[in-house]
Amino acid sequence: MRVMVLIKADQNSEAGVMPDQQLLTQMGQYNEELVKAGIMLAGEGLHPSSKGARVRFSGQQRSVIDGPFAETKELLAGFWLWQVRSMEEAIEWVKRCPNPMGVECEVEIRPVFEMEDFGAELTPELRAQEERLREQITTQH
Repeated sequence: MRVMVLIKADQNSEAGVMPDQQLLTQMGQYNEELVKAGIMLAGEGLHPSSKGARVRFSGQQRSVIDGPFAETKELLAGFWLWQVRSMEEAIEWVKRCPNPMGVECEVEIRPVFEMEDFGAELTPELRAQEERLREQITTQH
């Protein structure tokens, strides 16, 4: 199963405070463990929301909201995409992670939908389209 591991933002990450060398070293070692174990598919830190934008959908209308966004606890500072055998395995790996913020924080783990999760609504044609798109993404990168 694939899971998205979400690192929640805090006031420091939203202020653009960069991690210190010690945390960067620890995270680098942790990422190496994830890669060697065949778990990590992707992982990145995110710039503060002040550099981002949101697009609000209301029917056919679209409006753009420039960052920063007010509620820090709803924001992300980074993510990993992992391939694991179970949610329990993902939890065990997160428990081994260096504290990403150096202070009290939360890391959220969410399963990624797989094609079989969509049931009959994902027709053979839609399934074939999704497989073609995934193949194109893989070969482009």
